[in-house]
Amino acid sequence: MPTPPNVPAVQSYLLALQDSICAALTTEDGGAKFRTDEWTRPENGGGGRTRVLADGTVFEKAGVAFSHVRGTKLPPSATAHRPELAGQPWEALGLSLVIHPRNPYVPTSHLNVRFFCAGAQIENPTWWFGGGFDLTPCYGFEEDVVHWHRTARAAVAPFGDALHPRFKKWCDEYFFLKHRSEPRGIGGLFFDDFNELGFDRSFALLRAVGDAFLPAYRPIVARRKATPHGDRERQFQLHRRGRYVEFNLVWDRGTLFGLQSGGRTESILMSLPPLVRWDYDFHPEPGSPEARLHEIFLPPRDWSSLTDAQIPALNSPMR
Repeated sequence: MPTPPNVPAVQSYLLALQDSICAALTTEDGGAKFRTDEWTRPENGGGGRTRVLADGTVFEKAGVAFSHVRGTKLPPSATAHRPELAGQPWEALGLSLVIHPRNPYVPTSHLNVRFFCAGAQIENPTWWFGGGFDLTPCYGFEEDVVHWHRTARAAVAPFGDALHPRFKKWCDEYFFLKHRSEPRGIGGLFFDDFNELGFDRSFALLRAVGDAFLPAYRPIVARRKATPHGDRERQFQLHRRGRYVEFNLVWDRGTLFGLQSGGRTESILMSLPPLVRWDYDFHPEPGSPEARLHEIFLPPRDWSSLTDAQIPALNSPMR
């Protein structure tokens, strides 16, 4: 008989992960601290704990939000691929994180790990895990990108050799701005509707992904946070943030689910950066560091398989 989903265990893990990530980011920033906002959702039950760091030394904005919400009827975004669940009661738990650094050489980063269950009152409820993490640099460094993807590969390796290429490809395809035919960043891991290993092993996979985020991201922050930069790099950072906003508001399933299910708007839109710009028909100067992002780093490739000898030791975005 299959193991039933253990919702309290998922909640306990996600809250502990929020604590550990916020503590690490506070230490890395060395200045600002997180504000904690606990909230409830009285109309359907549930609530959450949103934590936001603003105007830090290293992080211009970092949000780490836990939520555990319930509903009596699934919104359209959740039943588009599973019409049999239309009208079913549901509950969802998740931790979502977005970091917008101050220094343009430190990449923006995103993590989401979540659990969803529908029809919990019936004998065989429908449940699945989802999530992953991805990186959105403005200026690319081969050693950073290789480290990111190697850490992602190592996180899921204990669960089978087939998962990393599958989840990496899924990430490349999901975080893609279709209206611009452009990747949002350099990818990482993404999975959804995942229950194929049974509850215990699928939950272990979720924990492996969540626990890998800090080892993947923090060394990159430490390497780049003191890199000298000027107004040119800042303006390009704001331009690239515009692409981030476009994806989250047009294509992101989590944003659509939250808004359609009557979620807390402040927590859902926590992912948006504090400052951003749009420039009409912008094209980076040929041969520039900004052009290298589009030419070398945004096109998907198997970064994790590069050997150390193939990775240039770069101290600037130009060769």
